[in-house]
Amino acid sequence: MKNKKIIIGSRGSKLALIYAQIVRKKILDFKDQFQIKNVEIKKIKTKGDEIQNKRLSEIGGKGLFSKKIEEALLKKKIDIAVHALKDMPTRETKGLNTICYLKRNDKREVLISRKKKTFDNIPKGSVIGTSSFRREFQLKQKRNDLKYKLIRGNIDTRIKKLDKKLYDGIILAYTGIKLLGLKKKVSQIFSTSEIIPSAGQGIIAAQCRVKDNEIIKMLKKINHKNTFYSGQAERCVLKVLDGDCETAVGVSTKIQKKKITIQAELFSLDGKKRFYEKGKADLNLANDLGVKIGKLLKKKSKNLYKK
Repeated sequence: MKNKKIIIGSRGSKLALIYAQIVRKKILDFKDQFQIKNVEIKKIKTKGDEIQNKRLSEIGGKGLFSKKIEEALLKKKIDIAVHALKDMPTRETKGLNTICYLKRNDKREVLISRKKKTFDNIPKGSVIGTSSFRREFQLKQKRNDLKYKLIRGNIDTRIKKLDKKLYDGIILAYTGIKLLGLKKKVSQIFSTSEIIPSAGQGIIAAQCRVKDNEIIKMLKKINHKNTFYSGQAERCVLKVLDGDCETAVGVSTKIQKKKITIQAELFSLDGKKRFYEKGKADLNLANDLGVKIGKLLKKKSKNLYKK
């Protein structure tokens, strides 16, 4: 890789570019070891960015945020693809390998509301914006007297819609809010027991070609092991369920003293039935535990989460 220029592919949103810059800085820490001349970031517009008025499930699912970036990687137009792990399909694209997860950011969910009202204090009949069935069904368990409405777009766009009074509150991932310097706008932070987050939430993932050995060596240097254990285990739950963007499932992990705990919840298609599982195992059995939790949820739900 002597005097090589590395090109990182990323979505063009503010947040995605922050993710790419974080990966770039991590790589540059090893520029002498791997004789890297420069690291550039290339913006790639995805279908998920282009279509903003429909649910992802209506226009092709999670892969909408990664497909074009992965295509550029396979065509060798870029050397590394950077993704938000939660937006990636659970099945790896042939010829590619997601071998690097950076240390996890905050995985909690937050409420941003008009007049800084907390969730319990928002008036009956208020409109809450969310982009996922998971969040909608989780919140309906707490308050079914509110109206839940689809909201798409980047974080700035969603906040503008709130300011225009199109919504009374919006639910967002805390990671993005923090990285964009918008913490002051937060009305409430939900604990992971109040709202179990999406699998992989708060994790920045780096992907490369399977035969690109030098890039693989370098990405392994910046991989955060505990985050990798957590992210892989959470995605094992999803793989077993074989869900799509309409599958309302939350998965959260906690690592302590070489043990991993996984809690997960799954909702029926109409959101009226909730299925919950929790388990603990040695860290080296994290993926096995994820598979076990997924199977238990699948059995309990009797496939009520699928069309």
